[in-house]
Amino acid sequence: MPRSLFARLGQLPAALILAVSLPLSAFAQEGRPPAAVTVVTLEASDVTLTASLPGRVAASAQAEVRPQVNGIIRERLYVEGRPVAKGDLLYRIEASSYEAQKASSEALLAQAHAALRSAQREFDRQQELKARNVVSQQNLDNAISAREIAEASVKVAEAHLLTTNIDLERTDIRAPIAGVVGLSEVSQGALVTAGQATPLTTIRTIDPVHVDVTQAAADILRWRRADGGAKFAEELGQVVELKLADGTIYEHQGELSAAEPHVKETTGTIVLRLSFPNSEGFLLPGMYVQVEMPQGVVKDAILVPQQAVSRDRRGVPMALVVNADNVVEQRTLTVLRDHGNDWVVTAGVVAGDRVIVSGLQKTAPGATVAPQEQGATEPPVENN
Repeated sequence: MPRSLFARLGQLPAALILAVSLPLSAFAQEGRPPAAVTVVTLEASDVTLTASLPGRVAASAQAEVRPQVNGIIRERLYVEGRPVAKGDLLYRIEASSYEAQKASSEALLAQAHAALRSAQREFDRQQELKARNVVSQQNLDNAISAREIAEASVKVAEAHLLTTNIDLERTDIRAPIAGVVGLSEVSQGALVTAGQATPLTTIRTIDPVHVDVTQAAADILRWRRADGGAKFAEELGQVVELKLADGTIYEHQGELSAAEPHVKETTGTIVLRLSFPNSEGFLLPGMYVQVEMPQGVVKDAILVPQQAVSRDRRGVPMALVVNADNVVEQRTLTVLRDHGNDWVVTAGVVAGDRVIVSGLQKTAPGATVAPQEQGATEPPVENN
C-alpha cells in the first residue's frame, strides 16, 4: 500500500476506525465453527476399590524333623527337594542297642509274670488253708500283699517294654506331615541326639500356600467410617489377586482365610492371612508378592477418566462437562481415590454427563463445542 494511503488513514478519526473494526471482529467470532472435542458419557456403577499390599509366600504347614532318640544315622531314605507323604521313612538310626533294650525288657516282663503266677498260687493255697482254719489270718494277708506286689511288678515291666518299643520305633524317622522335603542337614554316619537344636531337614506343605500381608489399622477404620456410599470390604467374598515380583498376575485367585484380631503397637498394622492354591508348585515360600486386597465398595460411583480432570490453584479437582445444548460447563468434583486410569467421583457429576477428555485447550466454560463420543468413527474431512 502507498505510504500516502497509510498517512491518510492515520489522519482518520479514531472513532471511525473503531466503528469499522468492531463489525469485522464480530463477524469473525460468529463465523468460527464450534471447537471439536472428544467426550465420554459417564455411567454409575458399584466400584470395588483395592489396595496393593506387600507380603511374602509362606508354607501352609511346616515341620522341622528332629531325632527323638540318640544314635548314629545309618542311612537317608528320601530324595531332597521331592514330595513326601505323611509317614514316609526319611532316616534310619542304628538300632542294635535299642533292640537289646527291648530284649531285656521282654525278659523282665517274663520274670514279673512268673513271680505273679507264684504269688497267685501261694494266695490260693493260703486261702484254702484259712478256710479250714489251719493257718492264721496273718498268713493270708501276707499272701495277698505278695500277689499285689507281683501284679504291680508286671505293670512296671510292661511299661518298660512299651518305652523300649517306642524308642526302637523312633530309630526310623518318618515324615510328620505331607509336603516337599528340603535339603538334609546331616549325612550318613553322623551322631544325632534327641531334641537337638539343628533339624535333620524341613518339610513344607506348599499346596495351598499362605501369604501374610499387613494393613494399616487406620485404613480399616477410615473405610468403616467412610461416607459417600463407601462400604467396608469385610462383607465381600474376599477374593484377592496376587501380583508376582515380575509384575505379572498369578493365574489363581485366593481368599482371605484369617485376620489377626490384634494391632501391633510398634507399627499400627493388622496381619491378614490369605490362602492361594498352588498345585503346580509355582509359588515357593519366601517369594515377595503383592496382593490386590479389596478395601471397600462405593455404591453408584462415577468413574471419570483422569485425563478429563484438572485442578485449580488450590488443588480442587474440576472437569468440563458438555450439556444438552453443547455448551461447556465447569464442575467441581469430589474425588474419593484413583481406580486404574480413572478417578472415583462421588459428587459433581452424574450418570449421563459428558465430560471432555480431549480438546480441552480449544474451549472454555460457556463456549459452544462440537462433541464426539470417544471411540466413535470420525466423519471424513472435506478438502476446501
